[in-house]
Amino acid sequence: MQLIRRITDSDFIGDASEFMETITRYASRGVLVDDRFYVAMMYMSKINLYKLPGGGIDEGEEIRDAFLREIKEETGYEAEIIYELGYVEEHKNKNNFMQHSYCFVAKAHSRVSNGMLTESEAEIGMIVEWMTFEKALEAMNSSEINCNDYSTKFMIVREKAILEKAVEVLANLNGRGIFEECKGADENDKG
Repeated sequence: MQLIRRITDSDFIGDASEFMETITRYASRGVLVDDRFYVAMMYMSKINLYKLPGGGIDEGEEIRDAFLREIKEETGYEAEIIYELGYVEEHKNKNNFMQHSYCFVAKAHSRVSNGMLTESEAEIGMIVEWMTFEKALEAMNSSEINCNDYSTKFMIVREKAILEKAVEVLANLNGRGIFEECKGADENDKG
């Protein structure tokens, strides 16, 4: 997989970049699109922020399976991975925490449940909202401007980098007609 972005304290406080050696957490996350080419954004109403579907990889779990599980848990949709974007490293030196996130694009198929949020996700009022890529990037830009929390800043920069990479990749795939093959004929009910 190719590197999408390395995020360090220097992105926020201007010091020289310091890279950590040991990975604390592996995660799998990315962009979920529907037949209309809308992206699923996870809105956290209690903190008024958005993120992409995804989370930690369970022990012994394959990275692709982890992303599909996270999609199902957070959005309630079955999906298939259509593109491997790369990975993002978050070097949080202040917290002595390094996260390595594998990133993908997936296509939503059928909604099979209302999702199975963790207790902490439910507490922050997490729900799925479908929006255009343009609106999703606007939401991330707004969050970036208004965020003062150290760890959350890393999340926002990470999600924005993943979205930007997905826009670039999907535009290229669509231009070659590849994405059209992945879209399918049925319109999903996003209600």
